[in-house]
Amino acid sequence: MLARSHLPHYLRFGTFEIDVPAGELRKSGVKLKLQDQPYQILFILVEYAGEIVTREELRIKLWPADTFVDFDHSLNAAIKRLRDALGESAEKPIFIETLARRGYRFIAPVEGLDDSGHSTQWVPRRGDNTSTDRTDSPGLAGLRGRTIFGIAVLCLGAAFVAGTRFWPRSPLTQPVPDSEPPAALRVFWGSFVYGGEEPLVIFSNAKFVGRPDVALHYYDPKKDRKDSLIFDHYTGVGETLAIHELDRVFALMHREIRVKRGSLLELDDAKVNNLIFVGSPLENLALLEIPGTQEFVFHRIESGPRKGDPELVNVHPQPGEPKEFFVSPRRNTLTEDYAVVALVRGLNPSQSVLILAGNTTMGTQAAVEYVCHPNSIEALLLRLSIPENGHLKPFEAVIRVKVGRGVPVSEELVALRRGPS
Repeated sequence: MLARSHLPHYLRFGTFEIDVPAGELRKSGVKLKLQDQPYQILFILVEYAGEIVTREELRIKLWPADTFVDFDHSLNAAIKRLRDALGESAEKPIFIETLARRGYRFIAPVEGLDDSGHSTQWVPRRGDNTSTDRTDSPGLAGLRGRTIFGIAVLCLGAAFVAGTRFWPRSPLTQPVPDSEPPAALRVFWGSFVYGGEEPLVIFSNAKFVGRPDVALHYYDPKKDRKDSLIFDHYTGVGETLAIHELDRVFALMHREIRVKRGSLLELDDAKVNNLIFVGSPLENLALLEIPGTQEFVFHRIESGPRKGDPELVNVHPQPGEPKEFFVSPRRNTLTEDYAVVALVRGLNPSQSVLILAGNTTMGTQAAVEYVCHPNSIEALLLRLSIPENGHLKPFEAVIRVKVGRGVPVSEELVALRRGPS
């Protein structure tokens, strides 16, 4: 294994250069926004320029052995994003040659530069193409001083793509270098952290009718005119705080999240991304378009004194369980809510969908906080009989939320169903 000091400060090819210590790709001196795994793949290919790097070698480097992920899909997606950043196609490669069913080869000349920008003696690494000792390459170990399960993960900056933004990392949520996240977090969030893409967090923005300076009410297609002025600019305070909490826990695991409001979610998003829904389908209408919960279903009461109130229906109540979970009546101060925490399969069975939703915005906040704190996750994993090094399988759970002075103050798991494996 070469020490990091043996690598040049910059690796230049064409109009591009890699700043090795900073872990950045630049074009004509301008930093490019390239996600973690495409960048790591580029670094590895450049380090072994002229040689074939097999798909299996990339799998070993980028996805630990105990990671559950659709590797072929994730690698193909990462290569496509890398090609897009470099401005080439697989049919007419300028930098990266694809060798069908084998792997990839970097075909452009690479020049090493010192920190002053002067050429320095360096040649790409050479060795047996079938050797697996490349897993110790400084292309991974030397990118940054942080490791997670034996691989380095780079936290890149904010990026806007088709209405999606990477949530910016603030100094207060920046992970401590070389910190190891608790085991419970690694197990619970494994499929979202170690997939090829950062997950999409979809927050609710319900349809309202009216004017915010006068009055607003939920859009009702049975009562409101089709040409009514619709406002979908609003979301609850619980959802807002939930995004911050998710950002914090992903920072602990050296990853980013992407955030998108529900009304902008597209079918293609649901097919190729792991999704985290923040808010119930009563407000997060995008949830109605994809597979959701089957055992605990959100519903609005249609008649009686509580008409219009939200409820959580227990489809198959077990002994001692109620048939419905009600929020505090509207005429009373909110003191109790119920929320769903559920992991289900996506439109693409290889993708995961996590639903974190309450009857109200306070319940939604509580559901997110419940899965972001090791103690509550440990209790949930224990109930699900998931070992410390195990893999989380689909499930649906209900938590009771106590609310005080407008904030959730405690949560309690009250119902649980294991889904199909």
